[in-house]
Amino acid sequence: MKFNWGTGIVLAFIFFISFIMYFVISMSINDKYNHELVTEDYYKQELDFQNKINNEKNAKLLKQDIVWEKTTDGLLIKFPNDLDTSKISGKVFLYRPSDKQFDFETPISLSNHNLLIPDNRLLDGRWNIIIDWEYNKTPYRFKKEIIY
Repeated sequence: MKFNWGTGIVLAFIFFISFIMYFVISMSINDKYNHELVTEDYYKQELDFQNKINNEKNAKLLKQDIVWEKTTDGLLIKFPNDLDTSKISGKVFLYRPSDKQFDFETPISLSNHNLLIPDNRLLDGRWNIIIDWEYNKTPYRFKKEIIY
C-alpha cells in the first residue's frame, strides 16, 4: 500500500476523533470528576425566584441590615437591634460551593439579637450564606458570599 497525502489526512482524522472520543468517555465515566447540579430541586427553586427577590427588597428597606463577623467561637450573625427577637423566625443555610457535603441548614434561635454558628461546623474558605427569616409575618432574605 502506498502512503500518500489522502491516506495521511484520513489517518490524522481517525486518530483525532479517537482521542476526542476517549477523552469524552473517560471524563463521563470517571468518578473523580463529579458532575452534579448545584441543587437537586433546581426547577422548583427557579419558580420561586420572584419571591426571593421580593424578600431581598424587604430586607433592604430595614433600618439596619444583618451583619456577620468571624469570631474565635465561630460565625456570629447579628440581627437588627430594633426588632423584637421573639418575633424572628426562619433558617440559615450555609452553602459550600466547592463541596456540597459541607452544606447545612440551621434554624434561627437568637440570644440577644445574635446567632452563633460554631467554628467546628465551618471550614476555612468561601461560603454562601442565605438567611430566610420572617418578622411580623413579613418575609426577609439576606444573601452574602463570605470568606471564613
